[in-house]
Amino acid sequence: MPVALAYRRNFGWGVILATVAFAILYIFLWAPRPAHSDPTTFFSTLLDATTQGALYFVVASGFTLIFGLMRVVNMAHGSLYLMSAYIAVNVQRRIITGSPDLTISSTQVSIINWFVVLLIAAAIAGVVGLAMQQVLLRWNQGQELRQALITIALSVIVADQIVVRTGGGVAEDMSFPGTINQFVDLHVRHFSYSGARLFILGLALVIGLSLWLWLKRTRTGMVIRAGVDDRAMVSALGVNIQRVFMVAFFVGSALAGIGAVIGTSQTSAASGTDGTWLLNSLVVVIIGGMGSLGGAAVGAMLYSMIGTFSAAYLPYADTQYAVIFTFVLLAVVLAVRPYGIFGRPA
Repeated sequence: MPVALAYRRNFGWGVILATVAFAILYIFLWAPRPAHSDPTTFFSTLLDATTQGALYFVVASGFTLIFGLMRVVNMAHGSLYLMSAYIAVNVQRRIITGSPDLTISSTQVSIINWFVVLLIAAAIAGVVGLAMQQVLLRWNQGQELRQALITIALSVIVADQIVVRTGGGVAEDMSFPGTINQFVDLHVRHFSYSGARLFILGLALVIGLSLWLWLKRTRTGMVIRAGVDDRAMVSALGVNIQRVFMVAFFVGSALAGIGAVIGTSQTSAASGTDGTWLLNSLVVVIIGGMGSLGGAAVGAMLYSMIGTFSAAYLPYADTQYAVIFTFVLLAVVLAVRPYGIFGRPA
């Protein structure tokens, strides 16, 4: 490695470590509500950041599977999230009340009902994403700009249709099952925390482990990774690479649907939510590195930690600047690791 390049990287890592040290000292000593005098707020913020990062990971894992591994620029990933969210709300209300216009409470929702809605939304998102890939994206594989333009056009069409068919894209939300949506005593200084958010964390861990086993320990996963690096060689070995990529695209799109059900049960979905979640997924994948599932997990946690702690510990008059710190994180990571933390050249 050239001396100048090594110096720049070492300097960059030094800046990152110094920034982290300053942030820790600020949170524990100098913030308006320092962690040493208000541990409840600190632990609550830490858990909020962790569980929000888990949700980021679920949605972004589908994006990194499609964009990072398959090198397909799917800018309609956020639209799949938004479409799945409204479908899930509609299905849940119809199952419980028989009408899509009647709101429901957590006490009316069972765990089985919630998972049925999740499976329906994931399946629909997977089928729509697969149809999009087969009809519009398969023939221009490797043409990133054309794929980006096609999927941006699709996202605009989907967003407009949702606005028209939902009476202006008004905010809608689902409900977690009543047995989950309650506070849980963690037996730490009498501290209680949302069971629903802990459920999100557990579900994200199960999804992450399942994806890792699929990509690293199954033949399909190995073919996907090999096909990205050398598609011609994999095809020459008699593997139907297009069929394998169809499976990967279906799974990646279905993950957007799963994330939509989880996210809409936690917060509402409305017009514009698609852009928010596309941006979240992009930032997570860029920070973690394209094509890395572990990178998506690390990127999701870093992104969530920076945003949540900035909003909680900045002075009250300056909390609106919290979003700036997330993009400072993005800039610093790319300055030190141009391909992301765990990324590598395509």
